[in-house]
Amino acid sequence: MKLVIVESPKKCETIQTYLGNDYKVMASQGHIRDLSTKGKGGLGIDVDRSFQPDFVINPDKKKIVDALKRESKKADEVILATDPDREGEAISWHLAEVLHLPLDTTKRLQFHEITKPAIELAMQEPGHINMNLVSSQETRRMYDRIIGFKLSGLLQRKISSKSAGRVQSVTLRMIVDNDEEIAAFVPKEYWTIEATFLVEDTPLTCSLDKIDGKPVEIHSKEEAEQILGRIGEVGALVSLQKVERHVPSKPAFTTSTMQQEAYNRYHFSPSLTQSIAQRLYEGASINGEQVGLITYMRTDSTRISPEFYLHHAKPYIVERFGEAYCGKTKSAKASGKIQDAHEAIRPTGTHRTPEMVKPFLSQNEYRLYKLIYERALASMMADKIEETQTALFDVNGLTFKASGVKTLFPGFEKLLKEEEETKELPLLKEGASYSITKKEGEQKFTKAPARFTEAKVVRLMEEKGIGRPSTYASTIKTLKDRGYVTSDKGVLTPTESGKKTVIVLKKYFPEVVSPEYTANMETKLDEIEEGKESRLEAMNEFYYPFMEKFSEVAEKMYKDPDEETGENCPLCGKPLVVKKGKYGSFVACSGYPSCHYIKKEEKQIVYTGENCPLCGKPLVERKDRKGRTFIGCSGYPSCHYIKGAEKEEKKEAPVAVKKCPDCETGMLVIRHSKKGDFLGCSNFPKCRHVEALEKK
Repeated sequence: MKLVIVESPKKCETIQTYLGNDYKVMASQGHIRDLSTKGKGGLGIDVDRSFQPDFVINPDKKKIVDALKRESKKADEVILATDPDREGEAISWHLAEVLHLPLDTTKRLQFHEITKPAIELAMQEPGHINMNLVSSQETRRMYDRIIGFKLSGLLQRKISSKSAGRVQSVTLRMIVDNDEEIAAFVPKEYWTIEATFLVEDTPLTCSLDKIDGKPVEIHSKEEAEQILGRIGEVGALVSLQKVERHVPSKPAFTTSTMQQEAYNRYHFSPSLTQSIAQRLYEGASINGEQVGLITYMRTDSTRISPEFYLHHAKPYIVERFGEAYCGKTKSAKASGKIQDAHEAIRPTGTHRTPEMVKPFLSQNEYRLYKLIYERALASMMADKIEETQTALFDVNGLTFKASGVKTLFPGFEKLLKEEEETKELPLLKEGASYSITKKEGEQKFTKAPARFTEAKVVRLMEEKGIGRPSTYASTIKTLKDRGYVTSDKGVLTPTESGKKTVIVLKKYFPEVVSPEYTANMETKLDEIEEGKESRLEAMNEFYYPFMEKFSEVAEKMYKDPDEETGENCPLCGKPLVVKKGKYGSFVACSGYPSCHYIKKEEKQIVYTGENCPLCGKPLVERKDRKGRTFIGCSGYPSCHYIKGAEKEEKKEAPVAVKKCPDCETGMLVIRHSKKGDFLGCSNFPKCRHVEALEKK
């Protein structure tokens, strides 16, 4: 038996069906080890020993690791098949370390889609763990640990902010900067003017384009009325231009563009899109066949393999639309930020059309699969050919413009409409005059920049080289979880805590919230991956300047004063202030630690209007330790009545055996435990006397 280790349990099910009974497929369920919190600063990094990381098994993965160890000892061979990226490579290396697998002989499978041909090909052509990728991931983790631990601890002490991070903080800064632009915006008045010409009984509305050959600038009602007065009853068509152009389709999805399009179409959050894509990648049962439906969903490449085009896409396009609709695969644009190890996100087979797989998927899975399927196929279809039409009318020195588009050949739009429907102009004759049936001006104001949506933030992160495809969704989720931003239908607004955090970071650590600084770190990671730089060089370049700056700032950054409530401490007379703790805000004495006074919150009693059936006292709303509301007797602890509990099966009354020798007020009753019955005092927990129960 051979053991194959993948990352997710869902993948186990799919891959097991392809490999058969001679193999056993198990999941590591992500990373099994992480940096410890030992050593200087709790970083888990030995700075003095060339930044040697100290890895420990994650507590929640100990059972998984134990199971993998047991099975690896039984197996004839252990094969590593984690995800085909930097994180997946590191997981494979950690597995090899923990399971004591030799790096030079242990097989490492690489596949970008979970289909039978892809798995069989990976088994025939296995590789080995790429240590450059592992070093790159380790460096990334150490960057994040040092920045996260150091800045988070400092911000928590000084301004009660929850955390800071390498990617998180610069992303938050972009959202806060956008909010500041909106707040500072001053709207300006402007006017637009339109005239409607009658073209053979068809009204054609045109916009004012030029005034005496100059660009239109109308800033007041008076100016608008003056221009409206110049418009006569007739206008002449002075120019009619028709230009043929080819419109190419958009490339197949990257992680970023997939998340953006899913938001624009369905308002899916980036994290929701990514989780749906993960399920489509890992596999679904289609007509009894367990198969992955899309290729690997973490990629920034737009490339599609020539093999897929020749063997899948082209035959499908020819059969469904005809030879004329065949295009070609798009090559990825050259950029230092693009990792071209993977293809773009595409379906694993054209025969599994969206309508064919729809009965086997949830609604959201179907929607995203349809987006991916049609975008990928359309990217390999012929260009759309259209004729753009531009008409210019002259009215007393005023130039009015109308535009239209006529489709000559639909091309890829036969499958996927990427733009809104456009209209073509009516039949016009250059030099002819047309009567004006309507003229009107409209007052408008310039608009403030729109608030960033989650999709817009993903696009900006990609453009600026902040993070990688695997981090876009998780970064936004972290900002929401930390309470730094709120999201209303995907529109992001920074909270006061978020704004405050950015203000402090911009003042004391401007480089950390600089997109260039973060993008440069990503470039360093890419260079380590390519073997152009070592982990030690990158860490030396980053660590010492950062720590020097951190030590300097830690001394001069003042702690935010606590907000005073206007009351004085009843014990020592000093002002009471609002403090923030692990479980939220509370009011306490500003004289701490000399004075430990904490003001108890007055709880408002909510009566239900009912009385206790046991003692007759009013029933009230109460909360348990987990914050759940229930209805109980206001006479607690004298009365333990809870509404609804009487519906449960009544327990037998405890059997009293004799008087308790310790407290002498209680009775020893028969109690039950896993180890058997015993005698215990009825006054428990005040009296904890117990005795063995004699069997009679």
